[in-house]
Order: sequence, then structure tokens, then C-alpha cells
Amino acid sequence: MSGERTVTWRLLNLELGLDEPESVLRGRACRELGLEPDQLRGFRFARKTLDARRRGGGRAPRFVVHADLMLDEGREPERLTRALRSGRVIPAPLPGSLEADVLHPSLAGPGRRAVVVGCGPAGVFSALPLALAGIRVTLIERGSSLERRSRELVRFHRTRVPDPESNLLFGEGGAGTYSDGKLATRVDDALEVPILEELVAAGASDTILYESGAHIGTDRLHDLLPRLRARLEACGVEFSFNTRFEGLDLEESDAGRRVRAVATSAGELPCDLAVLATGHSARDSWARMVEQGLPVEAKPFQLGVRVEHPQELIDEGLHGRDEALRRLGAASYRLVCKPGEGLPGAHSFCMCPGGRIVASVNEPGLLCTNGMSNSTHSSVWANAAIVTTFGPREFGAGALAGVEFQRRLEERFFAEGGADYTAPAQRVPDFLDGRASTKELRSSYPFGVRPGRLDELLAGPVRRTLARALSRFDRRLAGFAGPQGLLVGLESRSSGPVRVRRERGAALVQGFDNLLCVGEGAGFAGGIMSAALDGARSALSLIRQGVRG
Repeated sequence: MSGERTVTWRLLNLELGLDEPESVLRGRACRELGLEPDQLRGFRFARKTLDARRRGGGRAPRFVVHADLMLDEGREPERLTRALRSGRVIPAPLPGSLEADVLHPSLAGPGRRAVVVGCGPAGVFSALPLALAGIRVTLIERGSSLERRSRELVRFHRTRVPDPESNLLFGEGGAGTYSDGKLATRVDDALEVPILEELVAAGASDTILYESGAHIGTDRLHDLLPRLRARLEACGVEFSFNTRFEGLDLEESDAGRRVRAVATSAGELPCDLAVLATGHSARDSWARMVEQGLPVEAKPFQLGVRVEHPQELIDEGLHGRDEALRRLGAASYRLVCKPGEGLPGAHSFCMCPGGRIVASVNEPGLLCTNGMSNSTHSSVWANAAIVTTFGPREFGAGALAGVEFQRRLEERFFAEGGADYTAPAQRVPDFLDGRASTKELRSSYPFGVRPGRLDELLAGPVRRTLARALSRFDRRLAGFAGPQGLLVGLESRSSGPVRVRRERGAALVQGFDNLLCVGEGAGFAGGIMSAALDGARSALSLIRQGVRG
């Protein structure tokens, strides 16, 4: 009946065969809950996950789907009520909004200005709520717009001379622009849906709204980001590329310290509010923040190597000869080795099926690798980071001690590769047995690889942890630690080694009236989606609670 209030229920664990169309699930959900199709006011997927496990009795792999069903309030059938009692149905979580419900008086009124530093996901999705609240936002980025950034990267691959300002780490979209747009996150946040909807509106497939391993693809990101920029510009955000953050113009207030303006390579930008979303590699920005008395402290970060295999080996190990699974495309994995024997745990990170390894660098004389893949996963190679946690106990408690440790290790790997961005590499069995690789090494890495002693370059506990993880992963995925597995180093930028202390229950930096630090560069995120969530959540919190002073 039109005009009635509706309620949304989430039906858990619907099963969908690999060859079945998604359209069958609407009817399947209605039959299970005793609904007539015309009782549904809406139906959508909330989560879709592949379950490739084979169980007793030959149960075939399938998809497991959570679906949201919208019904008229008070008209739930008895079968749905029983499913609620059993836990098969739960109330669907209410999605959040990037538009704040209230605007604190300290930010109200015409002419309020915010400066956001960094055009990665944390910066973009903190700028958008601020702009929607009527605050004038200038978003500065030390790197280039996507169109120019792509040309600069081509120059790096031709000359092997990196641009310290615009590269795989700095520029529109941040480091994730060339890391294939993985959107998986381990948190359940009401802001996830509106953020994903913004990405869909900018051109991402709507499957990212529910697929558990959602991934946009580097190629599609390059189409999406300019449209996302246009969306923010339409809301009043002004972009300033090739503009480097150089510090904060601070003044004392009754409650603490206050940002009067943001100093940049293009001059000072006065503001009522500043947001630092610098990303996980802005080492010079962190140094400046420490000089200016921001509460920066060392934190653990992820350290390891890239491991690369033929994609066919991964497909065979995970999907065997199951033709239905093979039709799903390149297989991917998530592997975890739990702690034991006094060593930290290890896990795979940023797995790129049908992808390639790239040089994730912004400074001459340093080497760090990352992975990427396009939406088609068309490469014959699969790669992932295998990392463990390395912290202040190992590298020291100084605010920038982790940065210096990263730098020394990246210098060693650069030298081991021949000091021209060729990467040192070692077959997995050779790493495990402590010997140099002698046979020809092949890799997707664009600058090429050469034999190197990764087992000697890595610190003792890191080497032992990775060795144990590789051996255990081989038990779960046959051939993982075999001669077709190649380790390519170094992977040291999957997370940052610093954290900026923030007020408990608020988004403000401790001791500051009008300063936010968000995302990976602040130590509060570890990927595209978690960085976007932290940026949006912090901005909305500030909009509601206001600045001090």
C-alpha cells in the first residue's frame, strides 16, 4: 500500500550456484520467507562471497549472498518472524550519509574555509562532506592531476629517473590509483554504502556495492577519478595540483594551538580548518609536523616482499580442474600464518590476480615494490605482498625511527638490484634454504629483476617469520613455496610507521583547535576503503562538534 512506512530486513546466507543468474535470488528469498513477490518494495544484494570449499557428499562450490528485502512495516509473515528468532534474518543496518544532519555554529556562516592536504581517498572523502556542509574547500596535492601524472610515470619507466613530487605514490587518487582499487575492509561502517555509491556514480561497476572482494581495476580508476573530481568541483571544492604542503602557520589560543593558514609551495592558504591526509609515504611532511610540535609517534608497520607466481599455478591450486570455477576468472587468495614460536604473524596483502609488480618509489636511491592489476586481470602473473609486523621494539621509539629504518632497508635493496631500479629477486626454495638463485628469473616487474640475497637483506626475525609463512602457505596452496614462486623485494609501504594522536571521542589532533589528521598518513587506515572511511567519519564528526576557540 502506497504511503506506508517500510522496514528493511537482511536475509543471510542465500545460496547461488556458479552458473545461476543472480535474478533467481529474488524469488528464492520470497519462497524462503513466505512472501508474495508483490509484497517486496525493494530487493538488493548486501554481500556476495564465493565459497569454493567442497564438503562431504560432493557439495559444489557456490556463492553465498546476504540480501536486503524492503517490506511494508507491520506486514511481516510468520515465516519471516521465525527467521528473525533463529538469526537467519536480521534488521538491515541503516546506511549513513556524507551529508551531516547538523552544522556546528563554529563552522556556520558564509566564508568558512577549509584546506585539505592530499588527494587520496582520505583527502577526497573528507573534502566532500565539508563541501556538502557549505564550507569552502581547497584541496591541495603535491603530485599532478591524473592526466599529467600518467605521462610522468611513462617518463620514469623510460628514463629510470623518478619525479619526487608526482609518481606512483603522489598525485591524484593517491597511491591506490596504481594499486588496482581494492575496496575490501575489515570494518562494518554505515558510511561504506554512501562512499561506494559515489564511486559507482563516477563510473565503477555497481557490483562493488556487494562483492566481498570488490576491486575496481587500475584501468577503470583512470576513467573514474576525473569524474569524481568533477563531482567535488560541482560541490565547490577547488583543486590545486602540483602544490606541496610545507607546514602550518600556527597561533596560540585559549584552548590550544590553532592553524591560521597552511603554508604551501604556492603560498599561504588562510583557513578556519585544516585537514592533513598526506598518505603513507609523505616522509618530509611528517618531519615538518614533528618540527612544529604535532603529537606524532612511532607505530608498527607492515614489512615484507612481493611473491609472484604464474597465475595458472594459483588457479590450479585454488580451483583445481573445476570448469565452473575456472570460468569465474583469475583466482585470488588471502593467506594468514598465525603467530607461534615467539615470532609475529604474517599474511598476504594486496593480492593482484592477473597483475604485475610495480616500482612504488618517490625518491632517488630507494627501492620499494607494490602490485597492481587491471579490471580484466589479463596478465599471466599473480602477485601479492607477504608481510609481517615490525614495530618500535625493533626499530626504536623515536617518532621517525620507523621512517629511518624503512629508508635504510630501501637503500640496501636498491643497491642489491644494481642501483637502477632493477629489483633483487630470489626463488622461494632458495630463500628458504639460504642460497642465491642461479637460473634465469622471470617477472612482470617492468624494470627487470636480478638474483639477490633477500634472505640476507631482511632482518633475522622478519626473514624467519616470512620463511615460516611461505612453508605453511604451501600446505594450503600447492606449489606456493615451489620453484615457480619468486620473491621480489622490497615491500615496505603497505602501511605507514607513524601515528598522530587524536582527541578521544573527537577527530581533532590532540592540543589543536581546528586540525584533523586522517587516513594512512595519520596512522588510522590501511587501504583505500579504510582511508576513505576515516576521512569521511572525521570530517562529519568535526562538522557536528565544531572547532574550538
